[in-house]
Amino acid sequence: MKFRWEVKPFLLASVAAGIVVYGLSRLLGISNVAGLFLGLLIGGTGVGYMLYFFRDPEMNTPKEPGIVVAAASGKLAKIVGIHEKDYLQQDTMRISIFLSLFDVHVNRFPIAGSSTFLGYFPGKRLFTFTEKSSDVNQHNAIVIRGEETTCLIRQIVGPVCRRVVYWLSHNKTETVKQGDRFGMMKFGSRLDMYFPKGDIEMVARIGDQVTAGETIIARIVKKGNNNDGTASE
Repeated sequence: MKFRWEVKPFLLASVAAGIVVYGLSRLLGISNVAGLFLGLLIGGTGVGYMLYFFRDPEMNTPKEPGIVVAAASGKLAKIVGIHEKDYLQQDTMRISIFLSLFDVHVNRFPIAGSSTFLGYFPGKRLFTFTEKSSDVNQHNAIVIRGEETTCLIRQIVGPVCRRVVYWLSHNKTETVKQGDRFGMMKFGSRLDMYFPKGDIEMVARIGDQVTAGETIIARIVKKGNNNDGTASE
């Protein structure tokens, strides 16, 4: 099992928390054995959870042509038609995945193509299950332009999530493969994917638990197909 290097400061903080608990227990007159137990419990629990949270397992991305895979691991919570006015500037299908504190938080490209980092945008920290959070919360925006469709991704910050990260260059467009890692959202959040209306047909459904880089969530509609790919909640 791989772990992201970003876990290091959190491991140190967990160990420090254990030491502080032990020190406080001694100041309060708790026995050395009990204090040591409390310190190890707090520190060990913290270390264990941080390693679990920052895990980065290998994923088996399907090799089928014309598919879209999940960009995040979590619950597929919303599929809505919406006019995306900022970047794609057209009618789109928005697919929202909610991540719990127990999901893998490494994000992966849903399609192959050319990825461009559009920027980090400051904003609010509303709960990510609210509709407004897609527009007003802090987020990273990334666009991937593939041969058959374009995907806009927003890594959205919630009340618990402290930071969203895009690991590729912020200054130039890069060629990427479907299923490649591109970033991380730390401590629970939401990821939205936007596709032009009519470009995809959903396979996954609301309520499905999906895995980044592995779960097929949609298929790209061949041009000339009258299926508009719309879906409802």
